[in-house]
Amino acid sequence: NDLWIFSYLKQETATIWKTLSPFWGEEYNVHLPPSFHTVSLHVMDEDSLSIYSCFFLPCVGLDGWMNLTEIDPDEEVQGEIHLQISLLGDGDVPHKLCCRVLEARDLAKKDRNGASDPFVRVRYNGKSHESVVKKSCYPRWNESFEFELDDTLADSLLCVEVWDWDLVSRNDFLGKVLFNINRLQSAQQEEGWFRLGPDKPKHSQGTLGSLRLQLRLRDETVLPSSHYQPLTELLSQSVGTHLNGNWPDLIMLIDETTTSENRQEVANNLVKLFLGQGLIKEFLDVLFKLELEKTTEPNTLFRSNSLASKSMESFLKVAGMQYLHRLLGPTINRIFEEKKYVELDPNKVELKDAGCTGLHRLHTEADVIQQSSSLLQSYLSELLAAILQSASYCPLLLCQALQQLYYRVQACFPDPEYRKVKFIAVTSFLCLRFISPAIMSPKLFHLREKHADARTSRTLLLLAKAVQTIGNLDTLVCCSKEPWMIPLQPAIQQGISQLKDFITRLVSCHDSEDLCLQTRMSLQCGTMEKEGFLFLHKTKDKCIPMTSPFKKYYVTLSKDTLSYSRTQHSKKTSFISLPKIRAVEKVEEKCFGSPNVMQIISSEDSGQQETLYLDCKSVNELNQWLSALRKACSHNTNTMSSYHPGIYKADRWSCCHQKEKTDPGCDKTRHGVTLQEWYDPLDPDLEAQLIYRHLSTRLLICSFSMLPDHKMVDGVTRLFTILQDLHEAHAAVEEKERLKNKNVFLELQT
Repeated sequence: NDLWIFSYLKQETATIWKTLSPFWGEEYNVHLPPSFHTVSLHVMDEDSLSIYSCFFLPCVGLDGWMNLTEIDPDEEVQGEIHLQISLLGDGDVPHKLCCRVLEARDLAKKDRNGASDPFVRVRYNGKSHESVVKKSCYPRWNESFEFELDDTLADSLLCVEVWDWDLVSRNDFLGKVLFNINRLQSAQQEEGWFRLGPDKPKHSQGTLGSLRLQLRLRDETVLPSSHYQPLTELLSQSVGTHLNGNWPDLIMLIDETTTSENRQEVANNLVKLFLGQGLIKEFLDVLFKLELEKTTEPNTLFRSNSLASKSMESFLKVAGMQYLHRLLGPTINRIFEEKKYVELDPNKVELKDAGCTGLHRLHTEADVIQQSSSLLQSYLSELLAAILQSASYCPLLLCQALQQLYYRVQACFPDPEYRKVKFIAVTSFLCLRFISPAIMSPKLFHLREKHADARTSRTLLLLAKAVQTIGNLDTLVCCSKEPWMIPLQPAIQQGISQLKDFITRLVSCHDSEDLCLQTRMSLQCGTMEKEGFLFLHKTKDKCIPMTSPFKKYYVTLSKDTLSYSRTQHSKKTSFISLPKIRAVEKVEEKCFGSPNVMQIISSEDSGQQETLYLDCKSVNELNQWLSALRKACSHNTNTMSSYHPGIYKADRWSCCHQKEKTDPGCDKTRHGVTLQEWYDPLDPDLEAQLIYRHLSTRLLICSFSMLPDHKMVDGVTRLFTILQDLHEAHAAVEEKERLKNKNVFLELQT
């Protein structure tokens, strides 16, 4: 089967073709609102686009294999329903139960037209009432149903069910809500939006396989910037004092409190925080020196998953991703497009896959290996030429970090027998932890939208092996372990010489060439910009035409505006100021016959509302644009709390059938639902909060006597004071929220 997964935002992995044991290795970080309830993952077959199997997960962390279960349509529910339930009667003795069904939103789409025909069924004590609304996932019933109360019932339940009405086939279940009337006696009335739940789950015992998954839900409250300023200043001083010859005890303490499970995350947070402070070189230099102090065997230098290794790896991905794309893009694209059969290992050569050299004559094994060697040498030569040329455009900050690593190692191992160590220190990061992994898995480094097929994957793996061998600066070890790599030995030997020349040029940059670090980093990893071709339709008071209204434009999202033009290089014809954007939301599939349409609702100076529709080519592109625009507009003040997911056509809204164009929206906006991307701007407050969370978890639970064995200095003592202040600030926020919720509850009771 050809498999892929998606999560509710909704995000899709790439397809893994022709396998029952796929490996994705993809990671998604999603920002969700507090009302978030569940994660649903579905494994589907690409050819038929039919759901193969799925499972639901509660909002907790997990790490392990999860059994896949067969899909039960009655469990596939979504949306909310707005109800008002009250007890009526004379005086304090109620006699009647009144259920007013107002509306529902975001119901599941069960019909081919991209909507449903929802009807509500209200049941109590064996009696029921029904009401239907056609062609809407946002129905408005606004009807009341009354029942005579039965005091003899021990377990008095009111059931509100929503179904999709079908003329020929059976009705489809859309969800239900249950109310215990006995508990309602004290409140007399209850009103609100209630989440629709599934029917009784039916557990499948079939062998549908399992899915290896890591899932973590984290709830973080980010305080105002002033609360984190002492922590940020202390961390900055801890790397700044290193320049004066003092030991950075605070960085040592953080290093000693990390574990293999959280070291990568802590490294990511520290790298982004010091990037924001313009002190990333100083921070990495401290880690380099700490690592060198602990190393006695140069051959193992930076080969472990230490904080220094993880931080440098994170720095390369944050500061060097655009460099990597420019470096590897042409070669990777060529390999994907050519799809040549490449194999050097005689035990893995498949003549039937290799094709033929001439008419009706198959390759011999020797022919296949010779041709494969020629192809790999061609790819390797192209890549090495690109690496040599990249010394002129490698980000200056990246050059400076590698430069200080090079000279630190050279000073630590000055003997002639260790003359290669300074080069290996650089290549261990640049080649082994950055370039080579990107060659093996270009999808994970955003070089390709899809995973490679089996043939292309093998070519990429062999090329990555060659780059690893060059990065190790030793051809003999590789050829002794894998003798079938010998045909590449001349190319690898030449590559080692070229790589040394490249490193020598790379580390020769001077401080006089330096620019403002904050400015350079905003060009490399802190941009809000996104661009690409999309299909657009703009409407003010115009009706949506019957034919396709979309035209192709090149859309550019910059720091202040969203603009578009007919071609990439032509003059921008239209602009939308980002502060004027009030909502960025999805559009129902039935409106334009496409599931990947989004709308941008903005206000003009005259107060008139304007909507721009964008049609994306895939659900992933849709979510990327939604996320980018929502992040760019995160500080807008005049945002909408509700919107229409449909379009206004034929004098009514297609979603909820309201007739006035100015009628309030039928669904809530989702400003905070975004995907975390590698090109996101730095968020110093969030990084400081995550560092505080790590330190407070590891240190506040300990006493001073339990800390690692080194002298307590002023910096560490100050750290405890700062952590305690942040702890009290968070406690005050939580208490304020608790009192707010308590007051709301008391008002509802009253």
